[in-house]
Amino acid sequence: MRYAIITGISRGLGESIAKYFLESGINVIGISRSGSTTLDKFAKSNNVGFTHFPCDLGNVAEIESTFEQISKEVFIEDATSVYLVNNAAVLDPINPSMDIKSAELAYHMQVNTIAPMVLTNLFLKAATENDITMVGVIVTSGAAQRPVYGWSAYCSSKASINRYTEIAALEQAELKTGNKIIAFNPGIMDTNMQETIRSSSKDSFKDVETFKDYKKNNALQDTDTVGGILVDILTDEGSIENGKIYNASDYF
Repeated sequence: MRYAIITGISRGLGESIAKYFLESGINVIGISRSGSTTLDKFAKSNNVGFTHFPCDLGNVAEIESTFEQISKEVFIEDATSVYLVNNAAVLDPINPSMDIKSAELAYHMQVNTIAPMVLTNLFLKAATENDITMVGVIVTSGAAQRPVYGWSAYCSSKASINRYTEIAALEQAELKTGNKIIAFNPGIMDTNMQETIRSSSKDSFKDVETFKDYKKNNALQDTDTVGGILVDILTDEGSIENGKIYNASDYF
């Protein structure tokens, strides 16, 4: 039996990814603050399992507790493989670095960097101990590759995740576990995050007009298209390049 654990499944890319896994006959476990009646119905129509675990990814203790609950469901005798999709992320605070409040910065890094690292570490260890193959992915961004005015938190969190991905993959290869870890850049999509970007002031985010133009010019990809690309990559396990940072734009 195969399982896909996905963070941030209540909407957007996370929900789209979950649907494709369910269509493929893979049981989905969602981690997010709120559940999804859409996915409940979708799972039933495809005769596969969907379970939601509420969790604040800004709280390490909650993450560890949630993992313990999930591990009791996943790491059983009939489990054959596990996919971990670290999709959840926040964009705020959007501001010049010197104007960012320390508590906001700490929460941002917790959700975008610490949470996916903690979850990946925990699942890698459990998968290895139970001799179950795991493929993990962390959703990154092109912002990891360049400086963006007002996005010091977001660019930094995604850049650090890219390097973590490379190191975790290197370690798994050296240890010969068979597990693989990759990062995936979905590009610009029509999501709530894009709405947040477009509502920014020019004082806090200099490129706001560029992102407004993306919407006006229909340059935003829909999440179903991008989600399908990622699930195709993950389920073609033999072709996955361990440690690679994949870009959705290469598949359009």
